[in-house]
Amino acid sequence: MKVAKQLIGTLALTCLNAIGIPAHAAPGVVVACGECHGADGSGAGFEHVPILAGTPAAHLEEALFAYQDGARRCVEEAAMCELVATLSEADVEELAEYFGAMKRVFAGEARDATLAAAGERIHEEQCAICHVLPDDESVDSALGIPLHGQHSAYLRIALNAYLAGVRETLVPAMAEKIRQLDADDIESLINYYASYQPRQAVDDDSGSEAKEP
Repeated sequence: MKVAKQLIGTLALTCLNAIGIPAHAAPGVVVACGECHGADGSGAGFEHVPILAGTPAAHLEEALFAYQDGARRCVEEAAMCELVATLSEADVEELAEYFGAMKRVFAGEARDATLAAAGERIHEEQCAICHVLPDDESVDSALGIPLHGQHSAYLRIALNAYLAGVRETLVPAMAEKIRQLDADDIESLINYYASYQPRQAVDDDSGSEAKEP
């Protein structure tokens, strides 16, 4: 395990240098996680891992502790659970604060407009009470983690893990809502969440295009 952590740390240092973040500017535990999640929290190049940047610290802590106690399992990357198991409570808090303080990153993936529209309706009916927009003023205290703008590959893994019982829900009501979803509903939600961009970003893009000759 010690060798594995050293290898992860070495690869993460390369990642830090590549994106212009000095290694000394990030806590050591962040360096160890940066290989996959990225020192900038974007998970660039690893679409099956979640975007961490700008995710509320309380939600990140909750997720990491859930991996430690087995409420969540590493379906795709067993090495992650091996690494998370070695983290102290102080490490978890440090990671959460580091990524939570960053500017929010959005996947902004291409979408199927019809599926995304259907997904928005499902979200408003079933999910919106707990999973608010990332820039909502209540996001830090919301019951659920913000899903808008996440990688579609990660969302697919997470939702199917809930359906399969590999991941435990926070509250019984969520488990019941997930059981009501079929494959089409899941794909609709994925298209809606993954394609989300904050309004300001959309306005900026529109403005840039309008200025072109």
